[in-house]
Amino acid sequence: MEFLNNLRTNFKLRPLWMNGLMLFCAFMTFIYLPWDVFIKPLAEDQEVWFGYMFTGWAAKAGAVLHWAVYGAGVIGFWKMKPWMFPWASLYTLQIAIGMFVWSYLSDRSESDFTGIVTAIPFLILAVALWRAKPRFNNAQSTEPENE
Repeated sequence: MEFLNNLRTNFKLRPLWMNGLMLFCAFMTFIYLPWDVFIKPLAEDQEVWFGYMFTGWAAKAGAVLHWAVYGAGVIGFWKMKPWMFPWASLYTLQIAIGMFVWSYLSDRSESDFTGIVTAIPFLILAVALWRAKPRFNNAQSTEPENE
């Protein structure tokens, strides 16, 4: 029961959207990326960085990098580490740029508009993370979040 109380207390330290990001990072760290690195066949492996798709061994190396990034995200969000600013925002901005570039380079893309539409949610998230700087700077605070 104490574990659940500690879990509830920790989740109150940040707004709902940030808890969602933390849970996504946990999913990627503990479920998806171990499968991606150790089980997914090399011939099927694909990773996208900065909008460029990598396959084969380059994709496996990219998956290990993704694993490190998402693992850091879990720790950073869980403990509200000050180093999360600006890195969480900049990584999310890289995703937004990557979504646009990937859409632009993709043969399946209908227009540049597709890339803009797919990048917008990540741009909004990058701005929200940038504006959350005070939350990360006050990492020692134990006051629960009321949002």
